[in-house]
Amino acid sequence: MINNAWKACPSWSCLIYPEDFPVDRRPGDEDSYGKRIVTAEEFVPVQNEFGGFVYAGGTMSFTAGYWALGALKPDVIAYIGCDMVYEATPGGSTHFYGLGTADPLRSDVTLQSLEAKSLRLQALANQKGCAVVNLSEREKSRLCFPRMAFASLETMSQRPDIGTPLPCAVESALSAESDLGYWVESGRYWEEVGRFDKKKLRDIDDLWLATATELALA
Repeated sequence: MINNAWKACPSWSCLIYPEDFPVDRRPGDEDSYGKRIVTAEEFVPVQNEFGGFVYAGGTMSFTAGYWALGALKPDVIAYIGCDMVYEATPGGSTHFYGLGTADPLRSDVTLQSLEAKSLRLQALANQKGCAVVNLSEREKSRLCFPRMAFASLETMSQRPDIGTPLPCAVESALSAESDLGYWVESGRYWEEVGRFDKKKLRDIDDLWLATATELALA
């Protein structure tokens, strides 16, 4: 579960949230007994293993994915409720945020393309032999993961046939990241945002968007 979502499903086993997540929104001892709380102390080192926050995208939707990939080493990561589409309703609400502003919609140099960031996660997961899918039934999604019905996920009985060598487009994107060298070990990239070139990061996003066809065929 990510941030407030623990309230939606009492059977949650892991909850991940950022350093600035309000204390009054965190589960109390009774709600979290026997469950795992994942904080920056755990997820920042894991995120750094996959290139850091500047390239992965500074929102918990992706941070949770990378943490799960590195810490839990799953065969499948299945997203649900994280489409990051916040269309206003007649009453003014957007998704489950009510009248709040959804984190992924803020102006952030690392979030110029949510689609590109989702393709990056999918590519690095594929490299580790992990499939990333989207269980959502919403028509629109900012995630580019393949769609899968929940019933199909329940009946899966073997490891997905992925983990092939990285496609050329993925190699190019990772090489561009390495050459640019935007590394912040603390994870607090916003404290150094002045040294990041927005256009250069957008160019890298374009390289990840170009991986879409190759990933679909992997």
